[in-house]
Formats: sequence, structure tokens, C-alpha cells
Amino acid sequence: MILDQTYKENWSSLSKLIFRFIFTYFSLYILLMFTSALLETPFRWIGKTFLGLNYEYDVSGYGSGDNTFAYITLFVNFALSIIITLIWSLVDKKRPSYNRGFYWFLVVIRVFIILAMLLYGFVKVFQIQFQPASFVKLLQPLGEFSPMGLAWQYMGYSKGFGMFAGFMEIIGGLLLIWRRTSTLGAFIVMGVMTQVAMMNLMFDIPVKIFSIHLILMAGVIFVTDIKRFVSVFFKNKAVESYDYYYPVTSKSYYKTIGILKKILLSVAIIAGCVLGYLAQLNISDVNHRPKLYGIWETQTYIKNNDTIPPMLTDSERWRYLLIERKDRAIVKTMTDDLIAYTFVTDSIENKITVYNEDSEKDSFFDFELVDSDVLKLWGTLENDSLAVIFKRKELNDFTLKSRKFNWINERPYNN
Repeated sequence: MILDQTYKENWSSLSKLIFRFIFTYFSLYILLMFTSALLETPFRWIGKTFLGLNYEYDVSGYGSGDNTFAYITLFVNFALSIIITLIWSLVDKKRPSYNRGFYWFLVVIRVFIILAMLLYGFVKVFQIQFQPASFVKLLQPLGEFSPMGLAWQYMGYSKGFGMFAGFMEIIGGLLLIWRRTSTLGAFIVMGVMTQVAMMNLMFDIPVKIFSIHLILMAGVIFVTDIKRFVSVFFKNKAVESYDYYYPVTSKSYYKTIGILKKILLSVAIIAGCVLGYLAQLNISDVNHRPKLYGIWETQTYIKNNDTIPPMLTDSERWRYLLIERKDRAIVKTMTDDLIAYTFVTDSIENKITVYNEDSEKDSFFDFELVDSDVLKLWGTLENDSLAVIFKRKELNDFTLKSRKFNWINERPYNN
């Protein structure tokens, strides 16, 4: 018998075994997601004793969801699920069914997926997760991108595509709020998250474990209605309405739940939009552009009164000055090294204060902006005098920036 959301007085032995395992596994997965760091010591022992992991690794993963500790947690999760399922099956083998338990289990994973989809969706809709290519990325050769970096630039290039992906995730999550639309919601979540998981797998993005588990959870919900889905889409047969099992018979209870759903839905959408918009304002360079904003390419570089030629082996000569956000700048040297500076500009006095974490003291420059596309900079950096003339490199010089959408393409433009 396939697990479904109707009431059945007696379940088959296989159905009860499947329920015990998926209930234990996914409950532990959700619990350990938030508590595994508290169990670092025993989990490290398990990793060393049972998995032979003797190398050093960090629990935090520096933002990676696929680090060593995550796989140890997954191993513990799976092992405990097997053990608990076997013990549960022995001590509770006479129970005829788990209708009530399965109902509440589905409620929990629906809520979990909804929260994940809303978070995933809103950070895409407002271009928080994927952002347009920075100046550094525009100047970075394609071959130097990591697979993940390439995927990030691909997604960040098109605001419309990112918003579409985000909206699909939000729609899938919202449809899980109501049981009557949960099959469609689960189907959409499975589709969009399969695309996400494939990108994670093929581009080495370290969110593989989480994305795959979202697919599996959505799959559990979808399978409860698989018979009707097959009948409609593959057998071309009419189906009856779903006779959902409700463990609580009070009408006032479900009326209250319905009201709460509407309130929480409104709050979630408003909060997602407001927080997403505020986050976008904070991270978008449009709202932090300084007076000298731009990619400045070095034309003349004079150091200690000597004009330094543009040799590609010179690790000290500046090739580009990248000013993208207020009080920040990045120097790209001839050898493609990147040096980040705090770059405080006084537009009234035409002076700049420069320093970074390795600086022994602040450096001071005067500047002159000529016809908006030529920048002259002179002063001292550490113990050296510098005089540099830059020419603005227009963003439309990059095909990625200048090439726009076209309904009509006489021939493919695949540079």
C-alpha cells in the first residue's frame, strides 16, 4: 500500500515500516540541522571511529552545507534512523496504523518546505543571492572562474531569470499551505528544486545535501496523491475528490487554523517583500555609488618620479583601480593580484585617504577628475610617491553589459 492521506484502519506491514523510517529520518534531519553543532564532540568521535576521518575540519564549514561535519551528521542521521526504526518496529508491531502520526508528520515537513521555499524564493526575487557581475568579475578571465563562480554569474546576469526562478519557488511553497493544493505545490517544488540540485551537483555548489532533501520531502507529499496523478495524466481517467483524513473533528479548530493561515500568509509575503527590498537597497551598488564610481584603467604610472612601463610581470604596478562602492576600492595589479583598500573620498577638497589592513599608516592623495573620463591621482602610498593617470573604461565596452535582449536575431550572437 502506498502511503496516502486518507484514513485506513489497517496498514500493511511494509507501509508501517516505511512510515517509521521516513518519520524518524526526516524528523532527525530537521532537528540535527539546528542542533548538530551542539554535538560536535561525539560527532567528531563518530567520524574518526567509524568513518576514519583523521584530518582537520571546521564545524561551521564557512558557509558550506556539504562539509565533512555535514556528512558525519548525515551518517549519524541515517544510522540512528535505521536503529530507531528497527526498535520501534519491535516494540510497536501490533499497532494497526499511524493515521494520526502521518498527518502531523506531513504538517511538519510542509511547514519546513514552505519556510525554505519562501527564503529561497525571496532572496532570488530581490537579487540578494545572485547579483550582477562586479567590476572584479567583469575583468576576471572566464577560465579563472570556479564552477560555482560561473554559475553565480550566470544566475546574476539576468534579473528577470532570477526573479522567475524565485517566483516559482515561492509559488511552490505557498501552494503547500493548503492540503487541497499541496500535490501541485509538491510537484512544483520537486521540479524547481531538481533544477537547483542539478546545478549544485554539476557546478560544485555546496548545498547539495539540503537541496536533495527538499526534493525528497516534497516527494513524500507528492506520493500520497500519486494514484490520482497517474490516473489523470497517464491513464486519462476521471478521479474522485480526495477524502482527506482529519484527526481533529472540531469545526472551530479548522476555522481558527484557516484564519491563522491567512494571517501568516499575509505576514510572510509582506515581511519577505519589505526585508528583501531593504536588503536589496543595502547591497545594490546603485545605492552606494561614490563620485569616482567606475573601472579606471591606468594610462601612466609614475612611482618615485620614474615612469613604470606596463609589464605583465610587474606585481606592484597598478593596472586597474576599481571603485564600485562608497569608501572602498580595489587595485588590480599587472599580475592580476587584487588589493582591497578603504578609500575615503573628500569631494570638496578633492582628497583621498587610503589604507588597508596591511598598511602601517594612512596614505593621502589628491585627485582631479577631467571631463568625467580621466582621473589624475597623486600622493604617497606607504613610503613611495605615486602619480597615476587613469582613463575610465566604459561598462558598455563589455559585451555582457552592452548586449541586450532582442526579439529579432538575424543570426546567433554567441561570442
